[in-house]
Amino acid sequence: MTARILVVDDIPANVRLLEVRLLAEYFEVLTATNGPDAIETCENGKVDVVLLDVMMPDMDGFEVCRRLKSDPATSHIPVVMITALDQVSDRVRGLEAGADDFLTKPVNDLQLMTRVKSLVRLKSLTDELRLRASTTRNIGIEELLSRNFASEDTTPKVLLIDERKSSVERIQKMLRGRADLDVTHDPHAGFFQAAETSYECVMISTAFADFDPLRLCSQLRSLDRTRFVPIILLAEEGEEERIIRGLELGINDYLMRPIDQQELTARLRTQVRRKRYNDQLRASVTQTIEMAVTDGLTGLHNRRYLDSHLQTLFDRAVARRRPLSVMITDLDRFKAINDAHGHDGGDEVLREFARRLRKNVRGIDLACRFGGEEFVVVMPDTEGAVAEKVAERIRAEIAQAAFAIGQDGKAIEVTVSVGVSSVLKGVDTVAALMKRADLALYEAKSGGRNRVVAKAA
Repeated sequence: MTARILVVDDIPANVRLLEVRLLAEYFEVLTATNGPDAIETCENGKVDVVLLDVMMPDMDGFEVCRRLKSDPATSHIPVVMITALDQVSDRVRGLEAGADDFLTKPVNDLQLMTRVKSLVRLKSLTDELRLRASTTRNIGIEELLSRNFASEDTTPKVLLIDERKSSVERIQKMLRGRADLDVTHDPHAGFFQAAETSYECVMISTAFADFDPLRLCSQLRSLDRTRFVPIILLAEEGEEERIIRGLELGINDYLMRPIDQQELTARLRTQVRRKRYNDQLRASVTQTIEMAVTDGLTGLHNRRYLDSHLQTLFDRAVARRRPLSVMITDLDRFKAINDAHGHDGGDEVLREFARRLRKNVRGIDLACRFGGEEFVVVMPDTEGAVAEKVAERIRAEIAQAAFAIGQDGKAIEVTVSVGVSSVLKGVDTVAALMKRADLALYEAKSGGRNRVVAKAA
């Protein structure tokens, strides 16, 4: 696993020690001896994980972490704070500053490496989502990345899987008012509950009498619906090997018993914040994919989608020797509507036309806004005669009922001309099919408008 790790410590010997350990695992290592240099490196270079010493002069690690996490350009970089301080309050302070983890010196090699590798995997996922979101140019990426999801008022929904009643009661008391907590004592039932409910974190106890908790962690990571749900392992003293194995399997964090309330809430808040961040990125990517193939005004598919999908429908129809028809519609004298009622009025007409068009075609039909006031409907498994009847029904629907526009609901008369063509037996192409429909539309327009014309060949 290749990644670039930034080691920040004002003591050269400490820097060198971590550098040697990381180089042995084939990581690329950058170093900084003070806070300002660390921040500059993160801003200017590709850093995957920051290993940050707390006790530094002038600007301590807490302040460095706070600044990195408050900047949208660096907030997604995982930060592991490393210090000789071993008080729970110090760990909580680091987590509240935005740190993703907190390790105490002397750092155990296995814990360090598994933690770094886990965070590198997480960073890789986040980078991919950020790249997809930012390259679409259809969303305000900086506004998105600057949101502080941890401060949202929404209470996180959390699942606790723990068979010990006393442990459950303590955690319920700790999280009262801080999380919407569901509890199950059965790990098998917990797996199905996690898969069927949208949780923002799953906490799994290691203290099962007859069940390996890491099997449950592995199952959750292998299931699509729970692959990205944060998992926090609640472990006992002396279970370091199990924790390390859990980190390798993909758990996000762990807590050692006895559990401190402040640390529990801080680590839970960190995991929920990161999940919401990545969920928002995924939603943005999905939204922009939809935007790329959807006409924003009418909600129909756009020409880009038509150009890519019509060929597929055509090829399938030819291969299966099934009919396929196309209609091109054009609103009559639409420029006059825009001139008389403004572009807002014209937009209302287009939206209403799209609504009526959608109402009169089947779910399997492909309705698209071709551009301007032109719309295309592709009708699989439809003979030309049937397509002509559908086109006539749409024409009549538009002509019979006036369109209401503006705040006063002023009624205006709208008509539409339609050209229809169908796939020919023998040699035919998408371009020829569309050309025939376009010629039919031209005949309908030139023949007096408010007409349907079909072209057989």
